[in-house]
Amino acid sequence: MSAAAPESVEHLIESMYRDESRRIYATLVRLLGDFDLAEDAMQDAFTAAIRQWPTEGVPTNPRAWLVSTGRFKAIDNLRRRTRFDASMAAIADQLDQQQDDYAAIDDDNIEDDRLRLIFTCCNPALNVEARLALTLREICGLTTEEIARSFLTTPSTLAQRIVRAKAKIRDAGIPYRVPEAHELPERLETVLQVIYLVYNEGYVASAGDALTRPDITGEAIRLARLLHQLLPEPEVKGLLALMLLHESRRAARTSPDGDLVLLENQDRSLWKRNLIDEGRRLIVEALGAGGFGPYSVQAAISAVHADAATWEETDWREIVALYDVLLTAQPSPVVALNRAAAIAFRDGPETGLALIDGILSDGDLTGYAPAHNARADLLIRLGRDSEALEAYALAFDMTRQEPERRFIQGRMDEIRVRLAR
Repeated sequence: MSAAAPESVEHLIESMYRDESRRIYATLVRLLGDFDLAEDAMQDAFTAAIRQWPTEGVPTNPRAWLVSTGRFKAIDNLRRRTRFDASMAAIADQLDQQQDDYAAIDDDNIEDDRLRLIFTCCNPALNVEARLALTLREICGLTTEEIARSFLTTPSTLAQRIVRAKAKIRDAGIPYRVPEAHELPERLETVLQVIYLVYNEGYVASAGDALTRPDITGEAIRLARLLHQLLPEPEVKGLLALMLLHESRRAARTSPDGDLVLLENQDRSLWKRNLIDEGRRLIVEALGAGGFGPYSVQAAISAVHADAATWEETDWREIVALYDVLLTAQPSPVVALNRAAAIAFRDGPETGLALIDGILSDGDLTGYAPAHNARADLLIRLGRDSEALEAYALAFDMTRQEPERRFIQGRMDEIRVRLAR
């Protein structure tokens, strides 16, 4: 133990909870074999740290201390419950026999269990939606409300889905391990979906006061790097490249006041060249290896934007061509919408608007705010302000994130001023 001022200890514990709690939780899940027991154990461990570290000193290996303390707290809790459920005694005895001396292990050598847990949550025994929801909740700590917004469902429905998934893992005895090499490919697609969903929640937060959540984007990129080390397949490279290229622009996406800045207005000197260069290298590797898919194509689109010194120099012909490939590989209304927006810059707003109107008429994106935003932008470029105002109003009602709401409100105010003249 090392002595430290109470204020610095409090700051350390807060930092550990913010940066390390999900890693500690994942290790406890493996040790205890139960999601809820591990969650309680982790909370108990941090509570013990708050009580003990200011007076007894900070342990040499704080993360190992928290893992070990959480495990012992869980065993103690199980023993206290034996008077209500005799089966708890056998479980506690079994856990107590696992004598792992975590305090003797260097922090860098403690195995990272989050990758193991993400494959557990993505086991084929679970349906795809359950895999995604469970991983977002248990691996990355997103709230039920945040995940529900991503899935366009209610928090109560999402919570029931997570509870059922946990029960199936427990009842089916699904192991907490990274699959064998021959099992990895069949699990890979869902794992990539999960990581990208996590990244998107951080890159464009679904609600709240901030446009981005760097803690979540950083977590997604870290998980992708781990996956790339484990399985350097083309699409793993493609996803990592895509996230790095997006992340390179994050600092330019908001003003000093936290307002949204569109790609065409961003200060490109703020883009992080090291992330762009790394992303480009991964794309070359992915495309050169063959067998690439939608993530690699999306990364290539992002790289075209990164190659343009200014918005006016963007190669829209290349971007549309890549969207054509993407739409074939991954046909979806969202991809079609993005392709239509690119075509509007290549061929003019009227052509793009006709495509977007066709997509909206199919009904798949009527509740998707970016579709109405894109339509409003094209209507402005065509001088049809009244219709643009209506489209922006629809988007505003669907948007829960404050920077985007302020942006849309500003556009509507500008239109109203023009219409009043």
